[in-house]
Amino acid sequence: MICVALPGLAISTEQGQLTGHGLEGFYRAGRRLLSRCQVRVAGREPLAVQARMATADRARFVGTLRASPQAGPDPDVVVERDRYADGTERITLRSAAPGPLRLPVEVALGTDLADLGTIAAGTAGPELTASVHDSGLRWSCATGSASVTAEPPPADALASAGLLRWEFDLPPGGSTSLELRVRPDGAGPLRAVGRAATSPLASARAAGDDPAVPALLQTSLGDLQALLLRDPARPADVHLAAGVPWRCGLAPADALAAARMTLALGTGLAAGTLRTLARTQLPGPGPQAGMIPGPRRDAGPHLPPQCTGTEATLLFPVLVAEARRWGLPEQETEELLPAAERCLTWLRNAVGDGTYLHDPHPGGPVRCETQAHAHRAALLGADMLDACGRPGGAELRQWAQAVRTAFREDFWIDDLGGGRPAAARAPDGRPVAHLGAAAVHLLDTGLLGGGAQAPGLLDKVRTDHLARLLGSPAMDSGWGLRGLGTKEPGYNPLGHRAGAVRVHETALAVAGLAAAGYDKEASSLLRGVLAAAETFGHRLPEMYGGDQRTGGRAPVPHPAACRPAATAAAAVVLLLTALAGIRPDAPARTVTLRPLRSAPLGEIGLTGLRVAGAPFSVRVSRLGLAMVEEAADGLRLGV
Repeated sequence: MICVALPGLAISTEQGQLTGHGLEGFYRAGRRLLSRCQVRVAGREPLAVQARMATADRARFVGTLRASPQAGPDPDVVVERDRYADGTERITLRSAAPGPLRLPVEVALGTDLADLGTIAAGTAGPELTASVHDSGLRWSCATGSASVTAEPPPADALASAGLLRWEFDLPPGGSTSLELRVRPDGAGPLRAVGRAATSPLASARAAGDDPAVPALLQTSLGDLQALLLRDPARPADVHLAAGVPWRCGLAPADALAAARMTLALGTGLAAGTLRTLARTQLPGPGPQAGMIPGPRRDAGPHLPPQCTGTEATLLFPVLVAEARRWGLPEQETEELLPAAERCLTWLRNAVGDGTYLHDPHPGGPVRCETQAHAHRAALLGADMLDACGRPGGAELRQWAQAVRTAFREDFWIDDLGGGRPAAARAPDGRPVAHLGAAAVHLLDTGLLGGGAQAPGLLDKVRTDHLARLLGSPAMDSGWGLRGLGTKEPGYNPLGHRAGAVRVHETALAVAGLAAAGYDKEASSLLRGVLAAAETFGHRLPEMYGGDQRTGGRAPVPHPAACRPAATAAAAVVLLLTALAGIRPDAPARTVTLRPLRSAPLGEIGLTGLRVAGAPFSVRVSRLGLAMVEEAADGLRLGV
């Protein structure tokens, strides 16, 4: 159970006690400030009876015990612990005893002040020796110090044992509380971005026939708020951390993808993310000039690791272009255009006189998904350049047409089932034939003006084949889209990109299939991932096991998955807005609706969205008809 309000975290098991095992503890900026916090009342540990996430940054644990001799089998003391990501823990004792109780309370504390990477590697050192400090305890090491203060102050503080003691008198039916505050030395209270008075994300709400949808959206919005970070160079600019606990910093491709999926909540997050990443853009001259740097990541059993910097560089102009359609103010668009143009110039230079965008590393393959990213960037970039009176659009469209023609010949593998797209072409020109979730990027073609989808790399016939493949039992697990088909060599239901369900790619598949008119396949994947969300308490991890859904089973959690994760939480916004098929064109003051006609969740209403800088609400009926219920003045319904 992870409480998040970055840069603060609190990681616990459902027992509530922090024992110092594994990742348990309170963290600030990647360092564990407290690893052990064990409560004993009247000499005994309370029996854990309930644990739940109250909000993204708060967990609540309830325990019971029998404190009076005449209590019989029923507990007469309830111990409630509210644990916050900012380093606060409030412990409340409630008595149901018929007479007064005198309850000694002990809290055993300890820490190693280790950083998260060291803890994950299993090389954290032993607990440090405490010293008595103010109304609590303090620990120090070469890399920093931390302290715990208590209110009310303890009656005793034993540094050698790391122990704080109180004695409370409770009348019948009475209660009392104590509060612990964990802080790094010299640090004030945690000021999480998501708790600020103003947020870049609108407080959207969902209501309708499916009772799980409102809770899912509310939880996902809470997680997105909790994952917000400020750019130290420009604190006014915020972006999303990739996920907790493993990736609490900026991952450029994930941050851009998540901002794109949440455009329906306003363009503020997109603008802050874009400005932050524009400051990281590599200068020229040279082959990497204009590129947004990013780490390499695993690409599954059939391909070498891929460069996320390439993906981020191609996503940047797409996000600027689509944010403009959703209502990014003209002045902010103009400020971001130079960085977007540098990304597009990098694309043209990287392709050179060839047709395809190759991996930046020598001897790498020509990936299918990279061509999809590049083609979308070229078309949306050209559209934006034309609209803003900038040169270069014609050249980009010309290349997009050339790559479209070549791709349909070079990347399609014919077989008895109608064929499939190649995942890549090896350096020797040989197609890499495995079927994986990366193919969904062929359906994610991007938004142009007037509510039109940009053309894709596949023609209609091949798109039909791909839709059937994505909806087949080999790819649709019943819980979402597998990263690799079950019939492919190397399939592993818990493989990072070899069979596990990734929520981001499932959402892209649902939105792409819905936009292309494949309601059956889109609805099946949508219902599957929403069913999975219920088993995870509405807090979706970035990935989970791809075993086939059967009665009485739940998806298997992936031990390395972030939860919460920016792309998973943002994917929920995309999944729900895809039901209504919202396609805005703020510069033209229109919005087009293309709902899923099958209405897979029955009636659903979405309120508090943002289009053209104003609140926007839409309802989809059980017949699959969409109706705008609130919109900006002068916003017209497109055809």
